Amino acid sequence: MDRIDRLVIFCRVAETSSFTRAADALGLPRSTVSSAIQTLETGLGARLLHRTTRRVALTDDGAAFYDRCQRLIGDFDDLDTLFRRDGRPRGRLRVNVPGRIGRLVIAPALPDFLERYPALEIDLGVTDRPVDLIQEGVDCAIRVGALADSALVARRLGDLAFGNYASPAYLTAHGVPQRPEELKDHLAVRYASPLSGRTEAWEYVEDGEIRFADVPGRVTVNNAEAYIACAIAGLGLIQIPAYDARAHVTAGDLMEVMPDRRAAPVPISLVYPHRRHLSRRLQVFADWIDTLCRAEGVTTT
Repeated sequence: MDRIDRLVIFCRVAETSSFTRAADALGLPRSTVSSAIQTLETGLGARLLHRTTRRVALTDDGAAFYDRCQRLIGDFDDLDTLFRRDGRPRGRLRVNVPGRIGRLVIAPALPDFLERYPALEIDLGVTDRPVDLIQEGVDCAIRVGALADSALVARRLGDLAFGNYASPAYLTAHGVPQRPEELKDHLAVRYASPLSGRTEAWEYVEDGEIRFADVPGRVTVNNAEAYIACAIAGLGLIQIPAYDARAHVTAGDLMEVMPDRRAAPVPISLVYPHRRHLSRRLQVFADWIDTLCRAEGVTTT
């Protein structure tokens, strides 16, 4: 194991506050991680980490060393690419994305990306749960909605446009709502956040202001796939991203209603842990995902 490997291990331990989580993220035995840190501290003649039975924390020396390590690793990644004949980025990138975006947008386009960058490998995590990038060793993630985590750097990809949809069978049985005031006589499939359990309100924009309607419902789900499936089954109205409904509208499974009373667009961003030097592999992926989302109509500007 060379010095740069030990620096990478140290940074991952510092970021996850755990030898075990760092080992899992790097695909190494825990004993290897522990040995690398011990060798690093012995060589430097300084204690870099406080160790307790519950967690691992940086010492003052460790915090200063971590800051320098980030720059060194970033510079090494750049140099490693610079002097290769093809100049292409290489290595493994761990990415996490929402379920529908991963299945409908990213996975079908990955062959093109991997053909363009044959030395890259992608670990694609697909979940509607917002993961902790640092604790789980994820390089970047797509987040929909307002961002609250100041420990992350965000690249705004654009806005996600929404629409109101229902199945033809539902609309035949219950009629087509024309105005928000009519929604009280309809049914909605309710969506509960998988993180908080809070049920999302029915939202629409009128005269430039966001308003809410009270729509009855008999079914509540906490998964995007189930949400759409319930609407197709005729259980009620739903609000989903326009790109998400496109194929279902084309197939005749869903129809848009009240197109002049849609929910407000929400921001969509690519987030990643703070780095002074962004790795080349993350740079090219960020550029690719930005272009892909716009080309596929996932985002608008």
